[in-house]
Amino acid sequence: MDRGVTAERDAILAALTPVVEGVAATFGPVCEVVLHDYRNPEKSVVAVAGSVTGRAVGGAMSEIGMRVLARGDDAADELNYVTRTRDGALVKSSTMVLRDSTGAVFGALCVNVDVSAVTQVHGLLGALAGLGAAPAELPTTTFGNDIDSVVDALFDAHRSRQRGSWAELGRAERVELFGGLDTRGVFAVRGAVEQVAARLGISRASAYNYLSRARAAHDTSTGGPA
Repeated sequence: MDRGVTAERDAILAALTPVVEGVAATFGPVCEVVLHDYRNPEKSVVAVAGSVTGRAVGGAMSEIGMRVLARGDDAADELNYVTRTRDGALVKSSTMVLRDSTGAVFGALCVNVDVSAVTQVHGLLGALAGLGAAPAELPTTTFGNDIDSVVDALFDAHRSRQRGSWAELGRAERVELFGGLDTRGVFAVRGAVEQVAARLGISRASAYNYLSRARAAHDTSTGGPA
């Protein structure tokens, strides 16, 4: 990569680092701000303030970050969405992608706000007012400092939608499994192919073969490389 672009990206991250502390301090202990450098997806967190999801510098990106990474330069900001953490907390988040002067996505600034208490108060007031509508089911998102746990969570979520063991799946279903994981950014992580192969009990070569077939099928359906 051009040294000028690398220096530019480094400068953008350096300029945003104090912003991380400032935003988190403004909103208090329910807020967490995380700065990601996607050039190192396994350890993308370069700055963090707050502890909503327990992130630390040197930690991995979340499932949301992997989805952004998979979209490459076509990624867009994801604003004001609500997910549930593995321990049950409700988190309202915004993920804002970072681009260099060429338009290439290389990182993200993420704001996470724990709205669990607000939701409980809202539910209590609704009950007192006789508004007993059940809350909408929210997706569960894995946040962690270990990229392997994020890959495992994505794998488990995708496999839960398929019936039967790997041996019982047809070729199309096997290709679909690898294609689904690929669109979620799983295979942008070093060692993910081997990790998925181990979970399925197949060889590394077989895993790469199914991934290749999935990408070829995607290219055919979209009329060219993604």
